[in-house]
Amino acid sequence: MALSFEAGDDLIFQMESGFGLVRVLGSEGGGADAVWHVLVYHEFYPDVESAEAALASGRALEVREPHLALTTHAFEKTPAARLSNRPVAVEELEALRRWRVEGGRAHDRSLLLMLGMR
Repeated sequence: MALSFEAGDDLIFQMESGFGLVRVLGSEGGGADAVWHVLVYHEFYPDVESAEAALASGRALEVREPHLALTTHAFEKTPAARLSNRPVAVEELEALRRWRVEGGRAHDRSLLLMLGMR
């Protein structure tokens, strides 16, 4: 399955306890060798409509993880759907910049495992 997300995409994923939001900061490389950079929001929502309303509210959402680097394999393990696309703010890229400076590596574990959930 080829991922077709792009920088600025707001994605929703489902867990047993509700829905979470992820923001695509960008990707590097292509195909199976791509590295996906995402930001994960803190809140979970009871339904898709509540998550959409939170995004549309214009208020800043609390961030759980400002940056996770995932392999394509890892990112594909958490099915997600695009809700919207907004320009990526310079502030949102700060953790990604630090990761690069520190010689960061991409994780090959699913998003849910990276968040400590199963």
